[in-house]
Amino acid sequence: MTTTYSETREEAAAGVTAPPDSVTSPNEWWSSYSKRLVISDFVVLVVVVFGTQVLWFGLGNAEVAIRADARISEFSYWLFSAGLVVAWMWALRLIDSRNHRVIGTGTMEYRRVFDASVRLFGFIAICCFLLRIDVARGFLLISLPLGVVTLVLERWFWRRWINRRRRRGEYCARVLLVGSEQSVAHIAHELQRTPEAGYLVVGACVPTGMVADSIPGTNIPIMGSVDTITGALEATGADTVAVTSTDDLPPSKVKEISWSLEAGRQHLVLAPSIVDIAGPRLHTRPVAGLPLIHVETPRFSRGQLFAKRMMDLTLSIGGLIMLSPLLLALAVVVKTSSPGSILFRQTRVGLGGREFTMLKFRTMVANAEELLPSLAVQSRDVGNEVLFKMTNDPRVTRAGRTMRRFSLDELPQLLNVVAGSMSLVGPRPPLPSEVEKYAEHVHRRFLAKPGITGAWQVSGRSTLSWEDSVRLDLSYVENWNVFADVVILLRTVRAVFAPGHTAH
Repeated sequence: MTTTYSETREEAAAGVTAPPDSVTSPNEWWSSYSKRLVISDFVVLVVVVFGTQVLWFGLGNAEVAIRADARISEFSYWLFSAGLVVAWMWALRLIDSRNHRVIGTGTMEYRRVFDASVRLFGFIAICCFLLRIDVARGFLLISLPLGVVTLVLERWFWRRWINRRRRRGEYCARVLLVGSEQSVAHIAHELQRTPEAGYLVVGACVPTGMVADSIPGTNIPIMGSVDTITGALEATGADTVAVTSTDDLPPSKVKEISWSLEAGRQHLVLAPSIVDIAGPRLHTRPVAGLPLIHVETPRFSRGQLFAKRMMDLTLSIGGLIMLSPLLLALAVVVKTSSPGSILFRQTRVGLGGREFTMLKFRTMVANAEELLPSLAVQSRDVGNEVLFKMTNDPRVTRAGRTMRRFSLDELPQLLNVVAGSMSLVGPRPPLPSEVEKYAEHVHRRFLAKPGITGAWQVSGRSTLSWEDSVRLDLSYVENWNVFADVVILLRTVRAVFAPGHTAH
């Protein structure tokens, strides 16, 4: 049970200095969640390790041989498997894979699980070689990948569970924002946009310090000035102070805030004004006592470009082969449902601002382009000021509406991928008329090939504002990596079949 903004504001106005009774301390929810992870990790590893042993050796009492000084001693694989489970659990703990700073969002939790597992098995392999212990290679080769995959899948299910709770305001760090009103509103918007990150904004301290008022454009209560942070923490039950700007906070004041926080229970977060920068590009480097944040410029090595191209070719060619019966059936449906060509060819702008011809199955009447000017002046309930969209576009045929519902009309773009003008994942391919309306910074999206799908498609598509569409595309271009492409492809499959999926 969490406290609402209005309740918190009323308490502040009344001079309440005690946190609400319903507030769960961060240590309590983290400890509870961590225990659940420990239990589920243990169950997964017992099933995987002992299951692999039974699969490889059967239910008999197989022995591990130790060769030393021309003598051979043995001990049971049941004992070895038990030790492997204990060591694996210990490795997951040592690498902090259950730390509250990595659970619930981002890829760090999965990376730590993978890293701990690989390190453990590397250590076991070295020990077995040095101590001349004969462990069946097949047993280890099955246990490692199966254990990693199962652990990641188990953590994914827990992540889904905790994200549902966080969307209800539970299992979150309660955050007090400190800074100028503008910076507080900006950071609060970003945190509220992604509740799965686990930050619940419960109040703000700003220079004006008008208690019982709210930050303009939000429902975040102002709990006082930057000099009343201690009282605001007590009134809101916040466990995290996020400094959103330092315009009105000298370094000595920030240091004073950090000193006033309760060790182990309350935390200080410095929120820089830069957004949409991925972790691999950020590096904190202390210099002369200054925690300098280095942001690397986007760069794509030949290895990265080669890996992306190989993934595009492999998946697109494989997709064309496997989907060839479906493609043929769709071509027949398009040809017989309305007069006109099977494929719709349209000029789009791609890598480096160069134009190319994008392919789709035709889903509209033959003279759709001629009807566009008359439709553009009508009111629209989707799209934005740059992208033209209509929920019930009268130009779409009956068969085309079904194809759009499941994005089947975009399958011919696999040919664009094979030809090299598009990628499986990338920014949205714009029309030349849309590019004419671009601001200068938006042209950075042409640093990457346009994609059949992308962050824009799995995050709202037609319901996105123009600013959000640009932000997602630029964030993808500047922070691209192969793992992100895989995640977007998996999310695309879910988005296509999700209720309410909107057409392009």
